[in-house]
Amino acid sequence: MAYLAPIHQPSSIRHAVKLNFLSPTEKSLIVAKANRLEIYAQTPDGLSLIHSKTIYGRTTMLHRHRPQSSSTDHLFVGTDQYMYFTLSWNPQTKSLRTEHKYVDTADKSARDAQTAQRCNVDPSGAFMTLEIFEGIVTIIPLNQKQPKKEADLAVGALTEPIPIRVQEMYVRASTFFKSKANEKKPLFAMIHEDSSKVVRLKVRQLTYTSGLHDNGNAELDPVEDAPESQLENGATFLIPVPGPTCGILVLGETCVEYYEHTTQLRKRIPLVEATIFVAWEIIDEQRFILGDEYGRLYLLMLEQNANGNVNGWKLDILGETSRAQCLVYLGNGKVFVGSHQGDSQVITIKPQGLEVDQTLPNIGPILDFAIMDMGSRSSGENQNNEFSSGQARLVTGSGAFKDGSLRSVRSGVGLEDLGLLGEMENITNMFSLRSSPGDVQVDTLVVSFVDETRCFRFSADGDVEELEAPVGVALNEGTLLASNAIGAHILHVTPHGVKLTDAESGMVESEWQAPDGQAITTTTSTEQTLILTVGGSRLVALDLRKNLSVRAERDFGAENQVACVNISFSSEAFCTVGFWQSSTISVLSVDNLQTVHSENAAVEEASVPRSLCLVNILAGQQPTLFIAMADGNVVTYSFDDNSGKLSNKKSIVLGTQQASFRALPRSDGSGLSSVFATCEHPSLIYGSEGRIAYSAVTAEKATVICPFDAVFYPGAIAIASKEDLKIAVVDEERSTHVQAEYVHETVRRIAYSSELKAFGLGTIQRTLEDGVEDLHSHFKLADEMSFNVIATYDLNQDELVESVMRAQLKDAAGNFAERFVVGTAYLDDGVRMDRGRILVLEVTEDNVLKLVAEQSVKGACRCLAMMNDRIVAALVKTVVVYTLDYESGAAPFFTKRGSYRTSTAPIDISVDEAKSVIIVGDLMKSVSVIKYTASTSSRGDQLVEEARHYQTTWATACAQVHRTEDSAAERAPTFLEADAEGNLLVLQQDIEGVTADDRRRLKVVSELCLGTIVNRIRPAWAPSLPDAAVCPRAFLGTVEGGMYLYGAIAHDKVNLLISLQEQMAEYVTGPGLVPFNPFRAYKSQVREALQPVRFVDGELVEQFLDIDSDLQTTICKPLGLPAEDVRNIVEGLRRLR
Repeated sequence: MAYLAPIHQPSSIRHAVKLNFLSPTEKSLIVAKANRLEIYAQTPDGLSLIHSKTIYGRTTMLHRHRPQSSSTDHLFVGTDQYMYFTLSWNPQTKSLRTEHKYVDTADKSARDAQTAQRCNVDPSGAFMTLEIFEGIVTIIPLNQKQPKKEADLAVGALTEPIPIRVQEMYVRASTFFKSKANEKKPLFAMIHEDSSKVVRLKVRQLTYTSGLHDNGNAELDPVEDAPESQLENGATFLIPVPGPTCGILVLGETCVEYYEHTTQLRKRIPLVEATIFVAWEIIDEQRFILGDEYGRLYLLMLEQNANGNVNGWKLDILGETSRAQCLVYLGNGKVFVGSHQGDSQVITIKPQGLEVDQTLPNIGPILDFAIMDMGSRSSGENQNNEFSSGQARLVTGSGAFKDGSLRSVRSGVGLEDLGLLGEMENITNMFSLRSSPGDVQVDTLVVSFVDETRCFRFSADGDVEELEAPVGVALNEGTLLASNAIGAHILHVTPHGVKLTDAESGMVESEWQAPDGQAITTTTSTEQTLILTVGGSRLVALDLRKNLSVRAERDFGAENQVACVNISFSSEAFCTVGFWQSSTISVLSVDNLQTVHSENAAVEEASVPRSLCLVNILAGQQPTLFIAMADGNVVTYSFDDNSGKLSNKKSIVLGTQQASFRALPRSDGSGLSSVFATCEHPSLIYGSEGRIAYSAVTAEKATVICPFDAVFYPGAIAIASKEDLKIAVVDEERSTHVQAEYVHETVRRIAYSSELKAFGLGTIQRTLEDGVEDLHSHFKLADEMSFNVIATYDLNQDELVESVMRAQLKDAAGNFAERFVVGTAYLDDGVRMDRGRILVLEVTEDNVLKLVAEQSVKGACRCLAMMNDRIVAALVKTVVVYTLDYESGAAPFFTKRGSYRTSTAPIDISVDEAKSVIIVGDLMKSVSVIKYTASTSSRGDQLVEEARHYQTTWATACAQVHRTEDSAAERAPTFLEADAEGNLLVLQQDIEGVTADDRRRLKVVSELCLGTIVNRIRPAWAPSLPDAAVCPRAFLGTVEGGMYLYGAIAHDKVNLLISLQEQMAEYVTGPGLVPFNPFRAYKSQVREALQPVRFVDGELVEQFLDIDSDLQTTICKPLGLPAEDVRNIVEGLRRLR
């Protein structure tokens, strides 16, 4: 029924640890991104990703662990599933290996820890503690007995956990620390709140007695000579100070306090400026790195006397980074800053401040996002979802406060700039040449303009020289073609003639002039044959082996003007020609230019072919002919290189304008090529998994490209725009690319206007002056391509933006005009009666935001939507429908048409305009479906509840995920809901129910635990083939920076995909041998399922393509399908994203 797959993996980092994981001598950094572990090696060039692996659970704890029998460190992992396990690195298979199978510590009678799950290891390495539940500390003794049998545990291995109850609740921080008295019993300190909300420091002593036949007994006894000490209310962290000092530091908001157990020394020094510390890391015995809420990094240095006693400390600000969630000292002055609400960074501490060496992009938390550039249409087998083809962008409002940004998430082919050749305008074409016949790689770039040509020579060291008299190339007119020809010759074609020049001597060996002063209009060649068009209708084939002798020629007449021509190295016996008037593509024999085969390539009437490219793009298959039509369609045919016949016509839309093709040989030595299509949406066309894939290229301004495989730039291309010329490297296949624009404010809401070609942003700016926080909110207009802010509208003091949308609203003349509607809320001051406003803003011709109308409301305006010409607003307790009306000569005003009181508070709304239905996601009471009926009477419009989900669910987002044009089996009203506990629910209304109660009840048809909170769901209707297994229906943005594609599974594929998921869950285990089904099963405070219900996890199913063929066959046996058929289906699923 439902399918979910990630299009951008979670990128927020909450936990990181440094350890010798990959080898005994090599330090590695392991970071946790939601339910994903990433292993980085430290290299001279920075952190290098070695391995990435999904685990079945969101990571809540990471710690280094080294058993005595291991030469490398093990990784201790704790998850939100109340499980823990340990992993090591297998250097032979280069993969993770489970050392200690998962242990489930779940306790149904216990309450989850209110702050965070914590893991501590005592200084002697004999014990580990876990704090997962309130009032319970779980002790894990590390085996200290030497193994006598092979089955015995190694020294340092984890043994059975021992839960211990303690009186301290609401524990903020805890740690083991040493005492100068060298007590054998480890000391354990905690910061906690007592029943009177007083923050205290509690020190306990761990007592452990080993057992003969069991795991023994453990207690955390209060230390008698360590009375509870009251701390400041802002105390949040405990830092153990290594020996010989042997104490603990307490970090508070207004002071730093030092406590030493042996001497009962307590020293408190107030901070110069109050702050909120959020992360810390130890450099050595005296130096510590601290990070605060505002992104500042501090160095705290202990001052000691000759006896090693602490006299005081100094706290210096090092500089600003992203707001740190975790800090790891990498050595040599380098620090890793892991961030949840900004980019993670590797920084170097220098005397003059901080220097950012490397950035790991993070698009989390995603507060809102908009979809732009939807709408391309295609036909035939090559049809793709718009996101996977790169024609759709997901633009997110990411981060918070100073780390706030806009991120454009797009599936496409990456382009890395290597060098800028210079600013050059109006480049018409480019060609690459080998100046010496013996060279394998090119070294000369020929750049053609309208009335001149320029040549550039590249040395092996990358130096560039412009040639004033290049061999074989005339510079006084534009170039139609320049290439290396057979026999160490250079071929140069201009609108007036052809020259064949010896590359070594520079002598022109032969020339050919167009007859009767006619112009050459199109041309194409191989190393042996040149095909050109003279006067638009005469086709001439010249033999490059015989001094440009005419091999054949043919005049098609004025009624058959030639639009484009192509000859390919893969099929030199034929050439293909496109004609203007008839939109016909003809295959001609090169020997006599007689027609072998013809096809009408038009997709729509008056569609003209403008560019041709015949290449081998798919391994083991016939060459493919690509035809770029003037209307933006790209038509493909399979080409029989024996007979010249065309077959299997397909088409896809790349844009609204014609494309220009250029073949790019692939670097894998397969003899295959990709095709670069230059148009309004530049795309790379390549073969993938036996099919042709179309992917956008991150080079929006490209106008002309050519391959340029030089010594200094291997595998590169030259790429020209309207302004400049660059050398770049293009990826051979697509991946997800993220473009960032830093706003330095929280982008809380975002709306996209295709008419204005701009985004409307609701932002919140935080400033800190004299230790006082102040919040200011704005509505900003940003350009759709550059994201540059065009205009800003300031909201009132203490007013924050809550919702933003674009809308077509009537103006005073009765015409529809583009507007932005903004909902706000005032900070609670206990005085104002109006708790929020609804604003209608106009963008003037001068790009100024002008207030058109406003409406005060008694509650915060949480959400906005449009239903035809009516504004639907979700306030604190009601959903209200307004119209914007005009009176003669007066300003526009809001008219309340109707309202509906929700169960608690609406969190999200979605609208079905065709059926006049409003879908409301409630704070506590799940989803309701409201029917809106307009009325002409004085009673006003009616909003009546049509159906609801009666289960208690704390909704965070909801959306309609069905369409009225769906098939009858899929036409039942269907809604996708996300809740605050990380679950996804697919709800369906039984409109054909027997009783009225049946028709009013939304039933759960699919459910799955995603494990992270979804902040926004945006419906996305993408075309799909009739036999497609999954039809995309929505995109989801999460707190952890993950973006997901939700799709509806075709009814005839539901059982197959669910069965495949069950088989994969059985045979493909995750790290720690954690089972898949409990991980993805629905979980809430009310109920807990055993497995996902009619919901397919695409990430698991797509691993089918990565396992060996024997296991594929085993998995497919119960499915009743051959492995090849299942593989084709899963390949189609992977192409969705």
